[in-house]
Amino acid sequence: MKLSGFLLLVASSAANAAAAPGHEGSPPPPPPPNPSYLFSNPPSSDSSTRIPTSRESAAMARRILALTPLATFSTVFPASQSHPEVAGIPIGMNDYIADCEEGGNPTILSLKIGTSFRNVAHGSNISLALAWVPPYPPSKRIRSSSWASSVLSFFGVGDGGAKEDRPDTVPYSAANLPRFSLMGYLERIEPAKHLSVAACYVNTHPDAKYWLPGNPIHEAEWVRLVVTKVYWVGGFGDRAYIGWIPVEEWKDVTREEWESLRLPGEKPGWKEWSIGELADL
Repeated sequence: MKLSGFLLLVASSAANAAAAPGHEGSPPPPPPPNPSYLFSNPPSSDSSTRIPTSRESAAMARRILALTPLATFSTVFPASQSHPEVAGIPIGMNDYIADCEEGGNPTILSLKIGTSFRNVAHGSNISLALAWVPPYPPSKRIRSSSWASSVLSFFGVGDGGAKEDRPDTVPYSAANLPRFSLMGYLERIEPAKHLSVAACYVNTHPDAKYWLPGNPIHEAEWVRLVVTKVYWVGGFGDRAYIGWIPVEEWKDVTREEWESLRLPGEKPGWKEWSIGELADL
């Protein structure tokens, strides 16, 4: 259903509810604004309207890889090694990653016992999903319009503006922030690099020192995801690139490039509608 149709339906339902028994004496909600808008967009003067290129998006993605220690590993249960009821079904599992090599291939400590790695060993494809989580909440949140809040409150939906005791665990619009998926295949890392990779990985994940290769608990080995495809969603489509990033652009991003830029929320005082940080790329 289109947004305008939804708004008209809500407005009609509100009018009918106001006339129904049990609502006598209840004031009707205020008239809706232009149905083209449910949220209050910022003035065009508040931010740049230029959408970043795929190359610029690749640089942002490489910075996210460098700063993000977790990814969702997606694989498929193989028919030959799974219970019949789950054979062929995809599964996503969070796991550790690190950015320990140049070129954008994530470093992974593969544990033989892990579901993702067992599936790959029996022929499954693999992809890694990463999302940018800002360390600071925005100083100005995206909020619904007063009319929308009034309608929801009229129907008994929402808190009517009352503050809840529990903290906001996602104090930002995740839909407005970048996320992406890396597709490829796992490849063993050369023994000559094991010491440097281990130092880098443990610097990112100090607790991982207990299950490094050679530990008495789990069989483990160092592998990299050799990236062959990158799909990027930079945020809202009117201000962010959405689509495939050529793998050549992904691999060609230099450390100097991704270290020189800043993502939304890396510093306090940012606004959710603003893409000023990205305009300087």
